[in-house]
Amino acid sequence: MEDLQIVELYWNRDEDAITQTQQKYGNYCYSIAYNILHNSEDAKESLNDTWLAAWDAIPPHRPQILSTFLGKITRRLSLNKWRSMTAEKRGGGDFPLSLDELEECVPDRFSIDEQLEAQYLSEAIDQFLSEAKEQERKVFVCRYWYFDSVTDIAKRFGYSESKVKMMLKRTRDKLKDYLIKEGLINEN
Repeated sequence: MEDLQIVELYWNRDEDAITQTQQKYGNYCYSIAYNILHNSEDAKESLNDTWLAAWDAIPPHRPQILSTFLGKITRRLSLNKWRSMTAEKRGGGDFPLSLDELEECVPDRFSIDEQLEAQYLSEAIDQFLSEAKEQERKVFVCRYWYFDSVTDIAKRFGYSESKVKMMLKRTRDKLKDYLIKEGLINEN
């Protein structure tokens, strides 16, 4: 079923919208949740929460790109679940490791007073990625948006793990230089 038809089902409050969404985007959203949570049951719970959140959000929201809309919901819910599960200490896996890697060029927490700066930072990162080479951008997004492991990224693109690590390091370095040049972070 096409995305516009699925969204129309949501607008009409037809429960088949959930079934169609699960069929079309279940694996996609599950992979996002699992890459963050590293637990099948927690990932499935996050999916159920995603479907409920989509049901609650459509209407009034009418997403232009349903996959992105659902991916963002899944990511947000999974991150919140991960934070609550690891409030005492960070767990293992690629999610905290990927955050640690980005920490050198992007601050990881913002206070309420810094929300405007966070918005500028987000826009700057979007601009940086739009100007990056396609393969660098894809590898970067796989690692830091979807939290894919270096091994999985290497397999997906046919690279060695060391090449992926080097691409990520170089892209992070370029991002840091870009953010310094834009005045969004200090040179440290």
